[in-house]
Amino acid sequence: MIHFDTAGKQKRIDEISEMMLADGFWSDQRKAQGLINEANGLKDLLSSYHRLTAELQETGENLAMLRENYDEEIHQLVESEFTDIKERYEKFEIMVLLSHPYDQYNAILELHPGAGGTESQDWAEMLYRMYTRYAAIKGYKCTVLDWLDGEEAGIKSVTFKVEGPLAYGYLKGEKGIHRLVRISPFDASGRRHTSFVSLDVMPELSDNIEVEIRPEDIIVETHRSSGAGGQHINKTDSAVRIIHKPTGFVASCQSERSQLQNKEQAMNMLKAKLYQKYIEEQEAKIAAIKGEQKSIEWGSQIRSYVFCPYTLVKDHRTNYEEGNVDKVMNGEIDNFIYAYLKSQIK
Repeated sequence: MIHFDTAGKQKRIDEISEMMLADGFWSDQRKAQGLINEANGLKDLLSSYHRLTAELQETGENLAMLRENYDEEIHQLVESEFTDIKERYEKFEIMVLLSHPYDQYNAILELHPGAGGTESQDWAEMLYRMYTRYAAIKGYKCTVLDWLDGEEAGIKSVTFKVEGPLAYGYLKGEKGIHRLVRISPFDASGRRHTSFVSLDVMPELSDNIEVEIRPEDIIVETHRSSGAGGQHINKTDSAVRIIHKPTGFVASCQSERSQLQNKEQAMNMLKAKLYQKYIEEQEAKIAAIKGEQKSIEWGSQIRSYVFCPYTLVKDHRTNYEEGNVDKVMNGEIDNFIYAYLKSQIK
């Protein structure tokens, strides 16, 4: 059962409505649009909640009528109404689970192959393709921020941004280790290989969230860009890499034409990593208060993709599985995402 704070959500809508009446509200258009989107999302939630509540009450009245005086036509009507309400309630659950302010942000994804050379680097590129296909299905936009080619095939690492409504909310549960089992096309002996790739997912921060980074806590490095990126690639030291000394976090960007633009983007990515760390620390505190044993470790293995000796994709957190591997690799991962989100209901 999910807890739905109608009073709190209405209070936030009223707060935003007051802000919209203030002078200078549109002076920062990005911030203003973000607040409007937040208010519209909350209004949709409240509207769905009240509509479902009214329909449940009506169905309950029809059921009581049926108990008093059975009628086959009313019986079929109640069954049809209940099935429809159940389907819409499940969608409403997902909406509620994605109602945190940061769920509305764009998502920044980083893929890093584990040990295994070419095999794991190829697996990283396969996952990159899966997530870009998923983004295309959802109508999201993908932008590569940093790309490092593999030595023979695949990629050594990639950072990309997924832009669209609730992008971070949907993709946050994909964070972790993804495991591949298949006959390697790079093994002349045709042996079965197991490969691992880690995926990190962070929210792209809006302008109304401040993350302080002290200049003395970072190291800024520049280098020549590599990979696909236009005419400026490999001609100037435009790519930027920032290391955050207190945490060891690294953020790199080479997608922009100038070093200054890449530095700004890399700094935003670093802030996103630090904010993601803050989110996880808060979730860990809440879990500790509730007495929950909930792992949010970056290195936890979340899903296995088996191509041989049988075909199966299984999420180890929810036990949801699909037998059609090709379908999953073509970006149809909504069922995995929904299963994970529902598993968070307490």
